[in-house]
Amino acid sequence: MSGEPVALSVAPPEVPTYDTRVTLPGGTFRMGSEDSDANPGDAEGPVREARVEAFAIDAYAVTTARFAEFVEDTGHRTDAERFGWSYVFAKFLPGHLRKISPRPDATPWWCGVEGATWRTPEGPGSDLEGRWDHPVTHVGWADAVAFAAWAGGRLPTEAEWEYAARGGLDQARYAWGDELTPDGEHMCNIWQGTFPTKNTAEDGYAGTAPVHAFHPNGHGLYNVAGNVWEWNADPWEAGGDPDTRVMRGGSYLCHHSYCNRYRVAARTSNTADSTSGNTGFRVAYSA
Repeated sequence: MSGEPVALSVAPPEVPTYDTRVTLPGGTFRMGSEDSDANPGDAEGPVREARVEAFAIDAYAVTTARFAEFVEDTGHRTDAERFGWSYVFAKFLPGHLRKISPRPDATPWWCGVEGATWRTPEGPGSDLEGRWDHPVTHVGWADAVAFAAWAGGRLPTEAEWEYAARGGLDQARYAWGDELTPDGEHMCNIWQGTFPTKNTAEDGYAGTAPVHAFHPNGHGLYNVAGNVWEWNADPWEAGGDPDTRVMRGGSYLCHHSYCNRYRVAARTSNTADSTSGNTGFRVAYSA
């Protein structure tokens, strides 16, 4: 596959881009967790005091409509478009694509699909119809950085992201409190059922949800838990490999049996040029 981009469909003008910013005053907060079910390799702890300066951050993850504006204005080609492929959750694919697309041994629920990009999320034959208000996916770290610069911002630091995601709550397990489903209400888009074989979609979504789905947290941010992983500015380890970057928030594929990283202190990483159908970002802005 050549990796050449397909013709871009223009987002319908009535679709909002969801580019609202939330301004936060900054301050100190208790960052991290010592949860007993955290993956030790994720280095969530110890809980420590962190300080952030005043900044602004998008209330929503960047949508496909907003990313389309960026691409039309700049001609940007994403990593997935240049490489010619990206990872797609296997159950989202038609049989013929599942059959021919290679799978990693450690995570066989992913398929490396030729032609999967931000505008063709499940590869050839898929499009953005009905998903202009969903988060853009199949974007690498450099793609997120480029968009953020175009928007007049930058990616949030990990401390900024967690400060914003906590919504003013001190050491709560989730962005909204300590119960996953308070009074039986689903608060985020994560895997329901048995991973990876059956998703009951009890929260309303099997794949990505609109960026405005569910209730915002105490700071007015939407979907800081589940839906899509969000790239942060920081390397995974201070002074470590700059090609491995922090991601926060979890995704629609997270489940307590495998990846309970929808907890507000949870973290993971990926190489900066990695792209998949469950990774996106939001933009921060210096005060």
